[in-house]
Amino acid sequence: MSSEYNPYKNVVDAMEEAMEIGKIDKHMFEIIKNPQREIKVYLPVEMDDGSVKVFEGYRVQHSNIRGPFKGGIRYHQNVTLNEVKALATWMSLKCAVVNIPFGGAKGGIKVDPSTLSKRELCALTRRYTYAIEPIIGADRDIPAPDVNTNAQIMTWLLDTYSQLHGKPCPGVVTGKPLELGGSKGRPSATGRGIVISTKLLLAEDGKELKDTRVAIQGCGNVGGNTARILAHRGAIVVAISDVYGAIYCESGLNADQVTAYVENGGKLTDYNAEGVIHMTNEELLLCDCDVLIPAALENQITADIAKQVKCSYIVEGANGPTTVDADKILQERGIKLVPDIFANSGGVIVSYFEWVQNIQEIAWEKPQVNEMLETILTKAFKEIIEESKRSDCTLRMAAYIIALKRLIHTEEIKGIFP
Repeated sequence: MSSEYNPYKNVVDAMEEAMEIGKIDKHMFEIIKNPQREIKVYLPVEMDDGSVKVFEGYRVQHSNIRGPFKGGIRYHQNVTLNEVKALATWMSLKCAVVNIPFGGAKGGIKVDPSTLSKRELCALTRRYTYAIEPIIGADRDIPAPDVNTNAQIMTWLLDTYSQLHGKPCPGVVTGKPLELGGSKGRPSATGRGIVISTKLLLAEDGKELKDTRVAIQGCGNVGGNTARILAHRGAIVVAISDVYGAIYCESGLNADQVTAYVENGGKLTDYNAEGVIHMTNEELLLCDCDVLIPAALENQITADIAKQVKCSYIVEGANGPTTVDADKILQERGIKLVPDIFANSGGVIVSYFEWVQNIQEIAWEKPQVNEMLETILTKAFKEIIEESKRSDCTLRMAAYIIALKRLIHTEEIKGIFP
């Protein structure tokens, strides 16, 4: 990540622009702009060699005016407080734009998890849970997986919290294994939501997923599931990347084979098949495709990249992959973009379903979960399109306007305490 890039400034700038375009009263904006709580914790862990290492962790709670705080936890060596603040803010906007009763939060630990053993990773997760335990809970703040975290990490978090409370507390976290109260459809929910977003965007221009050429930056849970579902629906996945590099095939990649290769520990720099060309992650962003899906980290489509992309559509699978300057260039070039706060909301929507199932002590089948996910996204996308036409703005600005109006209206009717 560039040292000059400030993701929190990026989201605040976008919100301020949306306030102007949507002619939204600004007297409550200072509340929405600033997180309610920021916590930094230091986490001592005894390493396998007997040494003690102290890790830095964060939890930022942006807003709970529409429901409990909600947001993932990421483990990454470049995690910063500004990044976590931005991600927490995006979560508030995301939940508001799809109209589910959650607020926004985010957490992170500055660590490269690939350098830790399983025991060290477990100890770090439990220590972090212990540190933030006073501020999380099923009716307070509900964590979930994010970059470099998964169902196993959530299991350790759940167990630690439950041990501290002397009883099972499944509602404290989502993204859990099914055996511990997880929801069917949750692992693939973010990817499925991106596919639904892509389908809805193409339909606006009378197009279908079938034979649409797609490039995906990222092959983790989000990128991998997106690739598989797109391929199963007839799209042609021409490029995909992991942290090591990217591969491209003009006639289309075997998405099932490629994602299985990565999931089993393979690196795409070592992957070979007929017609496959190796390239860098940046070259993937510039490859020839109809739809580009950045599904890795933020700050990927910069102004320089935006001038060169060859796609007609961008669907943001990652949080904040496009800078404010790049947005303006893409708009000038007529490249339609579905913003992150809508496109990747499938994960939090199905996390909401998981939370509801935990509270009510029931379990839904996967077809029901997927159907409800598509219903919510289709309704929200229609509202975004209508707002875009009404305010004569991009889909990003329309999504921000809808989210901000809902957040600010809730602030106004509740008032300021005390």
